[in-house]
Amino acid sequence: MAEQQWVLADEDATRALGAQLAGALDEGLVVYLRGELGAGKTSFARALLAALGVGERIKSPTYSLVEGYQAGSRPAWHLDLYRIADPGELEWLGLDALADPDALVLVEWPERGAGALPAADLELEFAYQGLGRSAWLRPRSGRGERLLGRLRSNTAPAGSR
Repeated sequence: MAEQQWVLADEDATRALGAQLAGALDEGLVVYLRGELGAGKTSFARALLAALGVGERIKSPTYSLVEGYQAGSRPAWHLDLYRIADPGELEWLGLDALADPDALVLVEWPERGAGALPAADLELEFAYQGLGRSAWLRPRSGRGERLLGRLRSNTAPAGSR
């Protein structure tokens, strides 16, 4: 399945993408979030977690590196590896829980944890586009392809391919 491109005019559009992805999610998923600082990775992660029923404050893991939540019946993990210089630094975080096949795992700056993270099912790449943003959704596994198929059947994203 080919990637999908979404045009995100503003933060409301980013939140809508998170809610739509939550509506299509029916199994665990590892999502790599890529893009420059301020491109929308954390806003998307917060929207997705909130749409999955996380009722508590959804904090940015910039300083804690990882935040855990209960998203409905599944565990959810949000990692921000921006401050990691070497994947070996992740050993003390207890990342074994990320291997749970029912878990939702959202990883910002995944390249900094290369080799220490579970493989991505889906990659989202956020980029500046004029005054807004674009997001490219790229499946990296069968789970990612199934999710994009459900998402495509539920919505018609602007500029999808």
